[in-house]
Amino acid sequence: MENSIMLFLPSGAELFIIVFVILLLFGGRKIPELMRGLGKGIREFNSARSTIESEIKEGMREADRKSLEEKQKLEEKKEE
Repeated sequence: MENSIMLFLPSGAELFIIVFVILLLFGGRKIPELMRGLGKGIREFNSARSTIESEIKEGMREADRKSLEEKQKLEEKKEE
């Protein structure tokens, strides 16, 4: 399984070709702008991911609280 994943990862020569093509297409002056945009996109993605993650965790906590309250109510009714 791990060997099949390694087939798709670029090696040193392939990375060099990719970097060279990027330099040819965008030029040396545009690359910092591209990297800033890429960094901004990654930051926004991580921010959105953490927001969604915290909302899901809060929802799970709320569901747990509700289930505990329901169990307590059922126990109280059984005792009466």
